[in-house]
Amino acid sequence: MEAQFAEAKLSALLLTGLVAFATLVSCNTEGDILYKQKVAWEDPENVMQTWDPTLHNPCSWMHITCNNDNSVIRVDLLNVRISGPLIPQLGGLKNLQYLRLSGNNLTGTIPPSLGNLKSLEILELRNNALSGIIPASLGDIETLNYLDLNDNMLTGTVPLEILSRLVTTLDELNVAHNDLDGTTRKSVTRVTTVVHDMPKTSN
Repeated sequence: MEAQFAEAKLSALLLTGLVAFATLVSCNTEGDILYKQKVAWEDPENVMQTWDPTLHNPCSWMHITCNNDNSVIRVDLLNVRISGPLIPQLGGLKNLQYLRLSGNNLTGTIPPSLGNLKSLEILELRNNALSGIIPASLGDIETLNYLDLNDNMLTGTVPLEILSRLVTTLDELNVAHNDLDGTTRKSVTRVTTVVHDMPKTSN
């Protein structure tokens, strides 16, 4: 009996240790991703000075918010003059809910890997210098309710995968002031911001 109790206690300790290790690995992985993004950016205002890769998780970094499990849920870097590309590894921030990077000088394309952010609710990339197409994979994010890509240099069309979200979870889509097919930046009357009401439900 004592042997069985000792075995059960050992199993419980091992399980607790594995959960703690998995959490630590997740935190380290997220910190690695964010630090790689920091390295890829120019930061003239030094707003990411606290992004120290030697810390065991990024939850104490400025502009980063974590949940109770020390997993990153928000990145808020609005109007801080950072410049450079978005790295594909950002798609590995599996619990990210808010990615707010508007008002900077981000360049390059929007990585399709952002479609892997299955908890993302708000994606703000307005007023940057992003180019290329809008990734259709953003339409795979069932939790996304606010998508602002206004005032970039995006081309192509708004993917149907994203437009279809307007009848389900996406409350607001703003793609004005880009170079999308069939539109012109100089047109005052062009409509590329879509705001819709919540769908009616039958009683």
